Amino acid sequence: MTVVTQTTTPALAAAAPVEDEGADCSVSLPGSLTANSRLPDPFRRLDGSRISSKADWRCQRAQLKEMVERYVYGDKPAKPATVTGTVSSSSITVNVSHNGRSSSFSASVQLPSGTGPFPAVVVLGGFGADTAAIRAAGAAVINYDPYLVGREGTPRNNKQGAFYSIYGNTSSTGLLAAWSWGVSRIIDVIESSGGNTLRADAMGVTGCSRFGKGAFAVGALDQRIALTMPIESGSAGVPIFRGIPGEGAQSLSSAYGEQPWLGDGFGSFTGSPNNLPVDTHEIVAMVAPRGLFIMDNPHIANLGPRSASVAALGGAEVYKALGAGDNITYWSDVQDGSHCANRSEWRTPLQQHIQKFLLKTGNAPGTMRIASKAAGNLAQWRDWQTPTLTDGPNSPPPTGPTPTTPPATTPPPTTPPPTGDSCTASITPGTLWGDRYNTSVTVSGASAWTVVVNITAPQRVSTTWSGTFSWDSSGSVMTVRSNGSGNTFGFTTMTNGNSSARPQIRSCTAG
Repeated sequence: MTVVTQTTTPALAAAAPVEDEGADCSVSLPGSLTANSRLPDPFRRLDGSRISSKADWRCQRAQLKEMVERYVYGDKPAKPATVTGTVSSSSITVNVSHNGRSSSFSASVQLPSGTGPFPAVVVLGGFGADTAAIRAAGAAVINYDPYLVGREGTPRNNKQGAFYSIYGNTSSTGLLAAWSWGVSRIIDVIESSGGNTLRADAMGVTGCSRFGKGAFAVGALDQRIALTMPIESGSAGVPIFRGIPGEGAQSLSSAYGEQPWLGDGFGSFTGSPNNLPVDTHEIVAMVAPRGLFIMDNPHIANLGPRSASVAALGGAEVYKALGAGDNITYWSDVQDGSHCANRSEWRTPLQQHIQKFLLKTGNAPGTMRIASKAAGNLAQWRDWQTPTLTDGPNSPPPTGPTPTTPPATTPPPTTPPPTGDSCTASITPGTLWGDRYNTSVTVSGASAWTVVVNITAPQRVSTTWSGTFSWDSSGSVMTVRSNGSGNTFGFTTMTNGNSSARPQIRSCTAG
């Protein structure tokens, strides 16, 4: 058995307030693909350069997501035009309308003891997950039947279920992405329900076997999932595609043909995974820095556990680079070889993960408990090294003045500066989600502009989009310049213990 306890400094790993934080990132996929027997470098941009800061990861993840959807899962559409539904102590209903089409589905709910609102774990398919342990840890269980959204046993040109009722039965999107879309719509309904029963900012997902493949896709494709827990997912799940042929696991052609789990586009790679510009270690990385607990079975070679351990080790390099090495666990050190059994070895770490990532009451470190009979060697699969990513201008400098609240004489948000042409910048504050919130700023009166924003310490901006951002030496004054992406920009702020303060516009200057 190989046991590696992560030693990196724990990072904030709350779920994002939106389904896809990188939706505004510009990504152009390569026109041609080059064979590569090694795992692609998760830190390398498509232009050949490598990311250098943690802030770069947002758009790097968007690049990976675009490739994963194009070549692996098929497209997972964004939130439809209308999503409505209800949440009660026993069920969730989802009603979707988009482009003149509509569909609906439901899921049952089992609450833990105590007083809500509760975090919740979506359980795909109803078997393999230790639901008793989940509820005992203080989380609700949402029993989600993926077949209501994307049915198995259908040909690729006649897919069925709530997803395909909206997007067409000839959609090239596979079942795994469709199932993920269904979970995202459940979260939409929970978000709009008022939060009296379930908490949309404390969501987990799990499932075993084919539903482990689905849980893996759900966590990778929706950043509102705080904790992803795939179990014995096998081919089309966690194991690296490049490793499956040599391990004797279910072949890619078999997994592709058994059910339309994978997108139609993956059919070109079933016999040539080396041509894929992406692999599953990068799907692992797409979950970072959020919680990830991969449970695997080393006793069934058909599941590809050796290749799965390589995917976990490769993805863990991204977690480490982001300062979140404590947030990923891979565990295949189990005695019982039965497929999808509830295992005593997983019960304690399962509850620790729920406490850490959903209840925010624990801090158990991540670990790699890899069974010796199914231990992969990452060094054999990569020719890239993990960079040291800088914290960027959002992190407090090692020395210098302590950030302070702007002085009382600071001009109000929309007051023009005393010199130069003026514009107006108005703030739309986002909802507080756990330890972070988003802010959107709209500029009017100029097509080219510079906006100065005050950030109250100890709050820090962690993610930015649609502008060129810079900071003063204290990190408390942020300057944003137009970059041709429109007159709206935004950013995510970590509260760092101060949840009451909000950013303030200091000035807006045209030109």
